[in-house]
Amino acid sequence: MKTMFESFNLGDLRLSNRFVFPPIKSGYGTQDGRVTEKQLLFYKQIAQDGPGIIILEPVAVTPDGREHPKQLAIHFPHSQEELRKIVEVIHGEGRLACIHLNHAGAAANPKASGTIPKAPSKIKCPTTGQESQALSEEEIEQIISAYGDAARKAHEIGFDLIDIQAGHGYLISQFLNTKVNKRGDKFGKDPLLFAKEVLAKVEDNAPEIPLILRISGNEMSPEYGISHKDLLPLLNFADKIKVSAIHVGMGNSCFSPPWYFHHGALPQEPQIEALSWVREHTTLPIIAAGRMGRKDKVLRIVEEGLADLIALGRPLIADPDLLNKWKMGQEDEIIHCGYCLQGCLHRLKNGEPLGCNLNPQLGRLPLGKTDRPLNVLVAGGGPAGMSATLYMTRRGHKVTLIEKKNHLGGQFALAWKCPGKSEMKAGLEDFEAAVRRSGVNVILNTEVNESVIKEYRPDLLVWAVGANQNVPLIPGLENQYVLTSIEYLEGKEVKGPRVLVIGAGRVGLEVAEKLGKDGYEVVATKRTDPIGSMMEMITRKLALVRIGKMKNVTLMPHTTVKKFQPKEVEIEQDGVAKTLEPFQTVILASGMNPLPAPSENIKQLVEKVEIIGDAAVVQDIFTAIHSGFELAKRY
Repeated sequence: MKTMFESFNLGDLRLSNRFVFPPIKSGYGTQDGRVTEKQLLFYKQIAQDGPGIIILEPVAVTPDGREHPKQLAIHFPHSQEELRKIVEVIHGEGRLACIHLNHAGAAANPKASGTIPKAPSKIKCPTTGQESQALSEEEIEQIISAYGDAARKAHEIGFDLIDIQAGHGYLISQFLNTKVNKRGDKFGKDPLLFAKEVLAKVEDNAPEIPLILRISGNEMSPEYGISHKDLLPLLNFADKIKVSAIHVGMGNSCFSPPWYFHHGALPQEPQIEALSWVREHTTLPIIAAGRMGRKDKVLRIVEEGLADLIALGRPLIADPDLLNKWKMGQEDEIIHCGYCLQGCLHRLKNGEPLGCNLNPQLGRLPLGKTDRPLNVLVAGGGPAGMSATLYMTRRGHKVTLIEKKNHLGGQFALAWKCPGKSEMKAGLEDFEAAVRRSGVNVILNTEVNESVIKEYRPDLLVWAVGANQNVPLIPGLENQYVLTSIEYLEGKEVKGPRVLVIGAGRVGLEVAEKLGKDGYEVVATKRTDPIGSMMEMITRKLALVRIGKMKNVTLMPHTTVKKFQPKEVEIEQDGVAKTLEPFQTVILASGMNPLPAPSENIKQLVEKVEIIGDAAVVQDIFTAIHSGFELAKRY
């Protein structure tokens, strides 16, 4: 790892280390292209002792090529002034600033651009659900010119490098890809022509700025993804012109989003194979991007010569101090990203700004020390309780954390046991380790009651006891062998062969898949649709694909379980009464209810009580951990 912290020459530039921060959409800006204070704090956090190159979030070269309503812009009269603010922050930390130029083409979002997407040919992008129109030659020439204008402005602003998006199913890749480029003109007869003219225009307008070319090593879509045969001419051309590095990701934004966003459930080897192929076909330095937050993977890729630089995106969002911890050998203090996409992509798709399940400090000022230290007792060691404990302690309060079970983590301790979520285990263990390192007094196997309150005499009681399973009122349920979803994930015995899961939402869908993998005959019902509602969309899609291959798992939306009889189960699906054969186990995944608030006797013993996390409102791990941080801010 020592080599990764040595300087590296890229073109005429000298990098302080061999790490790169890739373009990550933040949603922190305004719809008219203004840069916010949160944005500046975010880039400062990433740049401080961070990667040698910081690539900004995507900048569309024209308004009709935008993907997000709050995407950074270069076309407004004030764009140069606004982008310069970010550049100055990055330069202030001694790092190089790189602009990422793109036109999304068929992947453009009409809600952001205000227009119908344009592409080389008509094509429907499943991600947006929109069918694009074919670009005219005049429109193509305008886009090429826009790349040149953007490059000129980037030079005037003070950017050190330009990253050109030529992969991931965006416009340049769409022209290169003969599966989607069906044009009969010069831009169809020579699929490389558009890329050539874009790169020439960029070089003409910013001759002194090194170029990085971003591609997908494999778009992982046999039907629509670009083939290596179509990609190879671009790599050969890049070797001949002023391209300083090839930035290699995976996937296609329209046809294989799980690979584009590097979901943690996907296998690692296809990426290694893609990097190997690119290495065989270029002499240029390679930047490897995607799930690079584990030291052993970084070392493998570098030692095998598959890449010269490593891009770290979400791992630095989870822990902006990751590089410094690697450098100083403080690996046991790292908060590892779980690649779940829940706090980052899921929020952006729902119109919220970028966040992280494990890092509520993202884009925020550091917590300062309080001038009124309190004696704090936190009841409940789940995500909300651990978060409140950690951040209240950092504020200078004396905190005691009491958990009634024999371990910390609450439902977070079970999440990683679900299919495709094993990467989340590291984050749980890291967060718990951070709590224990803070010096807080942790007491397990103890329930907070009046006697405990009298013993510790807290100034503030933080009630973070979580939630318990909602039990639906179904006649005959009392005669069934019933487990809650939590009991099942904790390892309580399942009787088979037939298992009924009531509530195929976020947890229920994961439970059904896990049961299916273990060979049970599973039926999972949900009163409404869609199945797996509230799940992060890519996680849900991958789960449904895996379950679709299981003949022993049946998903039943619009289905209500009406009554359990000795020899059958009465249900109603889409208003039609039906029956199912009996089940040996019924697992309840029918939502959660907050556990009761502290008793009046407890409240009378404490000056102040705060209820947070699921004990206040049942939501998710992101909300729970952030509620603990928000509480610490108030005190």
